[in-house]
Amino acid sequence: MTTAASRPTPAHELGSSAPSLSSSRREDVNPQGLPIPRGLVTAPLSFYSPPADGSKPHNYVEPQPDGVQRNFGEAWHSVAIDDLRGQESNFTLDNNAFAVLSDIPSQEYAFADDAQIRRVYYPEVEQLLLDTIPGATRVVLFDHTIRRSHPDAARAPVTRVHIDQTAASTAQRVQLHLPEEASTLLRGRYRIINVWRPLNGPVMAHPLAVADSATVNDDDLILVEHRYPDRTGETAAVQHNKGQKWYYWSGMKNEERLLLKCFDSDETVGKWGRVPHTAFADPRTPEGAIGRESIEVRALVFG
Repeated sequence: MTTAASRPTPAHELGSSAPSLSSSRREDVNPQGLPIPRGLVTAPLSFYSPPADGSKPHNYVEPQPDGVQRNFGEAWHSVAIDDLRGQESNFTLDNNAFAVLSDIPSQEYAFADDAQIRRVYYPEVEQLLLDTIPGATRVVLFDHTIRRSHPDAARAPVTRVHIDQTAASTAQRVQLHLPEEASTLLRGRYRIINVWRPLNGPVMAHPLAVADSATVNDDDLILVEHRYPDRTGETAAVQHNKGQKWYYWSGMKNEERLLLKCFDSDETVGKWGRVPHTAFADPRTPEGAIGRESIEVRALVFG
């Protein structure tokens, strides 16, 4: 039986010794010669713990004057997380709500200017989704987030199991971004898919873990009010269930993409239309490994 675990040690505090390079294959070390953690790992993940007063769970997008961003807590559990490396073809968006892509080129390298990202990187992501998502006829990218691990970063990796969107918030997104067409678009198939990639791969610290959506029960998901200054959206927190199967893609490179499906209106794959995910502290991360930097672009996919 899985037991609760203590909060994980930050990557920069880990003191594990690296194996000698003579015993490592070239592809298993990063450019600095540090070994890339591979294979099955057991690590603590942060799951949902309900508000102590029994109230409806909520979190705020903007910092609050009292410093309290959400009214629910964390329940840490030690979880076995399998490596996707070598078994990538076993997982699809329709069956598992995530998929992986390799050898994806990009003409954007700096990721330092939002306007430049929208001008150069957005069209690449749009075309990638149109080319790879079965049935996709239209893609609308509505935002992106860059995460960096250094203390001054605006956004850091999120170490809490969650799903970015729900059925209600996805429909709300369609109405928000395409108000004149929403009534028509909502009668067809619509999805939200996040495109995630590292900016300084191979990823050594705080890799992204995903749960196979087919192993996640509806009862595991808790709807959470996501409070913006001008509106209220909805996300989902996730309760721990020992039947959930978790994966990560070891040593993810800049040319690789992880597709995360947050919602799918097609009821034939609806049960598998949402993927819990979280960054996690890999206990094998070698001392001196650089913090992970990444970008996720969020897309409405129609058709």
